[in-house]
Amino acid sequence: MVAGSFTKECAVAVSAELLWKVAFADAWSVFLPKACAGFIDAVEIDGDGGPGSITTMKLNPAVGEATVFKTRLLAKDSAARVLKTEVLEGGKVSAQLKSQVTEVRVEPAGEGACLAKFTIEYERLDGAPLSPEDQATVAQGYLGIVKKVEAYLVAHPEEYA
Repeated sequence: MVAGSFTKECAVAVSAELLWKVAFADAWSVFLPKACAGFIDAVEIDGDGGPGSITTMKLNPAVGEATVFKTRLLAKDSAARVLKTEVLEGGKVSAQLKSQVTEVRVEPAGEGACLAKFTIEYERLDGAPLSPEDQATVAQGYLGIVKKVEAYLVAHPEEYA
């Protein structure tokens, strides 16, 4: 088996504190279905929200063949704004993978802006690296959610002020 990794980042037009608070920390299980309407129908958390907790995102059938995306929280550092999860189920590339761990870092990038940096580590079943197309597919799931969150927060600045 070959283990691989890649990193993608996304500029976001909201502060690091706000993005972290609503998308990755306290309010996210309620916020994501609202911000990602038509993509995420529901978010359920089994556990206290700390390491070991299982999160199940129920995806809208219009998204495609994957209707559930399930992860286990491995680590969460709110002070550093770093979250690490292991994918248990779901995703368009998951059938090719033995394991997938994703780390997201939310870093300030000036007044009212930040960068969301995703590092995806994986191990494929067939021992080959993921193609650039498959890497883009995996990354787009994460980046697409962040861009939907950004659009919602920009359109509703008073909601989480």
